[in-house]
Amino acid sequence: MRVPVATKSHHYDVVLGHDFLAEAVKSFDDKLQKADKLFVFTDANVWSAQGAYFKANFPYDFEVFVLPAGEACKTFEQYYAAQTFLLEQKCSRKSFIFALGGGAVGDLTGFVAATFMRGVPFIQIPTTILAHDSAVGGKTAINHPLGKNMIGAFYQPEGVIYDTVFTETLPEREIRSGTAEVIKHAMISNAKWLEELMTADTVIHFSTDDLAKQLKAGIEVKAKIVSEDETEQSVRKYLNLGHTYGHAIEAAAGYGKLAHGEAVMIGLVYCLLLSERYGQLNRDFTTSFLHFALKNGYPFEAVNHYSFEQLTEYLLKDKKAEYGVLQFVLLSKIGEPFVQPIDLTECKEVDTEFRQLLAEVLV
Repeated sequence: MRVPVATKSHHYDVVLGHDFLAEAVKSFDDKLQKADKLFVFTDANVWSAQGAYFKANFPYDFEVFVLPAGEACKTFEQYYAAQTFLLEQKCSRKSFIFALGGGAVGDLTGFVAATFMRGVPFIQIPTTILAHDSAVGGKTAINHPLGKNMIGAFYQPEGVIYDTVFTETLPEREIRSGTAEVIKHAMISNAKWLEELMTADTVIHFSTDDLAKQLKAGIEVKAKIVSEDETEQSVRKYLNLGHTYGHAIEAAAGYGKLAHGEAVMIGLVYCLLLSERYGQLNRDFTTSFLHFALKNGYPFEAVNHYSFEQLTEYLLKDKKAEYGVLQFVLLSKIGEPFVQPIDLTECKEVDTEFRQLLAEVLV
């Protein structure tokens, strides 16, 4: 399967398949044959679990740089270490970098590629479900203790290779986290698709074929939006549904303590409550969505671990905040997102509503 991504700065393909790494890499042969060196950035967990398959199926010689697992790789220290490695290995503008891993590895690798010699080509090879979202669209970044993804660049890859064989060894929590972004894509694009997800027995245990279809559908939603708005001036903001409040919870917990998708799911319910005020959604739908999330094992306890006052400092650091007013992505109805300015007073009111709803449902 192939999904084209056409942005103003660059056109490329996302290729999806199962157990097809060698074939997929060779599809970029025209570019790779001109490269002087190939580098693979990955993390310790991925390399331990997938290194043997990767080495057996990657058709070229390469040098590997192994990062710490998870958000720990998105630090200034690891960014500096990666640049040092490339300098020591005599990486040039004719070299190619591959990001083998989840969203964190992809974010770090993309930012390194964007800034080393002002730009080296790279290819994303996502190994998680979550990365079907983060690997597409060219957002790259590292974290700062005062905010997530605050230092970065828009830098498109030369391509994305999605081999679903990598997802077979994912722990259930990683699957759940990644599926939250699939659910988000359904919410902003297609009411029928969301209904199918909400009425399924589970969204955590798809068959290989069903997972590929879900991922392709999610990538198509993102590709369409990114082609219209590469640098988040307009419709690309819709992809942030659930992320404003979700990021605040994630940051308050400390990066890595709450899985990104778990935080996004919390944020999606919060946005549904706001959407009751500004859109056509009602409390019955919000409650049924919360039950669906709980049935699939999404945790909501973190909401009660932090007061609204503790979340406020992180909410105000959101990149979409303007003059102390937050820009929330909401839904007029499922499949129809819009951006709504919300001040902190109303944010607090809805936060209180959220805690009350959780108290009722979690009894």
